[in-house]
Amino acid sequence: MQTEPSLGPADDLADDPSRGGPPDSPEPSPVRPRRATARFMLSHPLHLISLGFGSGLSPVMPGTVGTLFAWASFAVLNRYLTVLDWGVLIVVGFFAGISISGFTAKKLGIDDPSPVVWDEIVAFWLVMLMVTPVSFVGQVWTFVVFRFFDMVKPPPIRYFDRRLKGGFGIMFDDLVAAFFTLLVIALWRMTV
Repeated sequence: MQTEPSLGPADDLADDPSRGGPPDSPEPSPVRPRRATARFMLSHPLHLISLGFGSGLSPVMPGTVGTLFAWASFAVLNRYLTVLDWGVLIVVGFFAGISISGFTAKKLGIDDPSPVVWDEIVAFWLVMLMVTPVSFVGQVWTFVVFRFFDMVKPPPIRYFDRRLKGGFGIMFDDLVAAFFTLLVIALWRMTV
């Protein structure tokens, strides 16, 4: 499960002796968890992406806000992108997201920080691409089902969330949530 401790502002940990020893210490100092803030997000372009252009900084349910951002951005970008363009964007977004999300998680000192929402964005883009065209009500249900799988993490999503670490783990469990969302939608469409 994603966690976000409430600690002080972010600063560079690389050569800070107060964090566990002198800079020439043979063992690296443990990274203390840090809080994602607007200042932290703007300190590096990769943080801007991994924090969903600010949507992940929401103090309440950042994953849900990040998914709302994905929905809104899909609606805007879908006017300009073809299915092939979306496919390339999603594949590149997933593989780049492994490094981008891992980088930000490492800087925050948390395995899977809740403000990192790039995983939700890419996974929900995939879901929206696969269900489009769909009515607004269908989009709402798609959003609800995706958020259910992403928040509750029923097996096997929970298994991957707990076992896979780093950027790949951050990205992969949301991809599995997208798969189960699409499975539920496909089964529902078969019954109506």
